[in-house]
Amino acid sequence: MKMRMIIVAMVLTLAAIALVSCAREETQTIRIGVAGAHSGDLASYGLPTVNAAELVVEEINAAGGINGQRVELIIEDDQCAPEVAANTAAKLVSDGVVAVIGHICSGATNTALPVYVDEKIVAISPSATSPALADFENFYRTIASDDKQGPRQVDFIVNELGLTRVAVLHDRGDYGRGLAGFALASLQENPDIEVVLHDGVTVGAVDYSAIINRIDALGAEIVVWGGYHPEASRIVDQMRNRGMETLFISGDGIKDETFINVAGAAAEGVFATGARSTEGNTLAAEFTQKHIEKYGTEPGPFFQEGVSAALALMNAIRVAGSTDYEAIRQALQSEYVDTPVGTISFDEAGNAIGVGFAVYQVQNLEYVQVSN
Repeated sequence: MKMRMIIVAMVLTLAAIALVSCAREETQTIRIGVAGAHSGDLASYGLPTVNAAELVVEEINAAGGINGQRVELIIEDDQCAPEVAANTAAKLVSDGVVAVIGHICSGATNTALPVYVDEKIVAISPSATSPALADFENFYRTIASDDKQGPRQVDFIVNELGLTRVAVLHDRGDYGRGLAGFALASLQENPDIEVVLHDGVTVGAVDYSAIINRIDALGAEIVVWGGYHPEASRIVDQMRNRGMETLFISGDGIKDETFINVAGAAAEGVFATGARSTEGNTLAAEFTQKHIEKYGTEPGPFFQEGVSAALALMNAIRVAGSTDYEAIRQALQSEYVDTPVGTISFDEAGNAIGVGFAVYQVQNLEYVQVSN
């Protein structure tokens, strides 16, 4: 009996030591969530931000961490699905993150943000462009919003392409419908423009011939698309298979090699707005090289915005001197930090100061910037 009591006492002591050790380890670690589409059709948008965060954190930890604490990444997949994002956010909260890099898609971000705001957790996205997200006090982004992107598309259509008959389509999602709406509003302000069609399509459909027939019959010179690459690639491909030469322009939701790979030759000539080129930015070149060395490939879409989000967040925690929610927000809005997208800070709405959209075109199956 005595021996059993001794053994029990030893077990309890070892357990207590382990708990203290774990607690000490937690206090020495700053946990940052990384949330986005890491599987499924839109994984090519989310995985580059995982790589970006990993590269930034490796560099920071190698230099001793932030204020003496190491940074630990907690990576969770939301598949860019709003119905998944709430659970993803809850999981990150339960894992003790103090801030989140992400989410990637506007719809998923909109679902996750209320979870974070209730827990006083900052989220900084490299790609969620819906202007409505600025209503959340805990939201920041390193990309411009769609109320800037839609009008930029229209400016290009009117002043550089000189077109007057426009069809506006979207995927009925938060991002796609919102982007198309801002383009539509801008088009309707111009008396010389005729919007011949404005409609939503079914996500995941195989055959878009009905809407394509309407585009053709109405004589649209260009289609403005609000949505992501899976539907865009099918629409463009089916238009070209009919022999239609109608131009096509969309946003950062298709400015991705995956769109080109799926659409193939039909992608040639397609326009897309996206974040301005980071060519010539020393940090952008530096992190591109690090990506190639670590992962063996060129970085994907939103990588530089992901690096910028990570750098801005880490700097804010360092300046704040803690992981206090209000202190981090104050630092994000008062400090400027050098990033691959420029030297940026954030306004009270969480929008990055100093970023914007350029226009790209697929030429020889590569996106080339054609208008700044």
